[in-house]
Amino acid sequence: QLEQSLIQQWISFADNEILPAACSWLFPCLGLMQFNKQSSKKAKEDIEKALQVLNNHLLTKTYLVDERITQADISVFCTLLSLYQHVLEPAFRKPYQNVNRWFTTLMHQPQFKAILGDVTLCDKMAQVDAKKFAELQKKGKDKVGKAKEEKQEKPKEEVNEELDETELVLAQEPKSKDPFEKFPKGSFNMDEFKRVYSNEPEKVSIEYFWNKFDKENYSVWFCEYLFPQELSLIFMSCNLITGMFQRLDKMRKNAFG
Repeated sequence: QLEQSLIQQWISFADNEILPAACSWLFPCLGLMQFNKQSSKKAKEDIEKALQVLNNHLLTKTYLVDERITQADISVFCTLLSLYQHVLEPAFRKPYQNVNRWFTTLMHQPQFKAILGDVTLCDKMAQVDAKKFAELQKKGKDKVGKAKEEKQEKPKEEVNEELDETELVLAQEPKSKDPFEKFPKGSFNMDEFKRVYSNEPEKVSIEYFWNKFDKENYSVWFCEYLFPQELSLIFMSCNLITGMFQRLDKMRKNAFG
């Protein structure tokens, strides 16, 4: 149980302490992200701190947890891999001899080599390539534009699927009409009143209601529920009213309760 907790701790360390800083430092060098001097500087400092933590831990250990390779080693190794390949030049990684020993031990393991091949460590720190970033951005925009053009040019294919018996019956049923379609529209804006009611104090919403109410086309009803014992709490009433409006969906834009 303790071993599993320690493994999870190092996986979280890789995800939260190393990976964000690695991306902020590496991506501008690879042309994948626009360079930001302040972010890049902080990323380097964060990587140095993370390497120091690892270096201290590995002073008396061969691997991160126990005396064998675990998921902790695999996760941290994979997170550091691109850094060692592109930016951790000899002078930068020199103070972290314990981490270097651990990293090279893992990269020479047959299981690692079978997946990664021969890993070449960085000789010279990669620098920000603004030109490469601009080229990749242009290629990305060109691809998006081309995809949009192809989508617009592609003719719509006619669908001639045969309907089964159930679908035929449903297709022949007359479409339901809006029961309020033939009623006069009136001047009372129900949606606007609902917004005022939801966002303003009660005094303001009540005043709005009586000032705007269209008595020629709308009416106010007071209803008594047949089973008042079921309405002892406000939320019970709200649930019942909401349920009623769900069953009478056509009333939604023409009623309020």
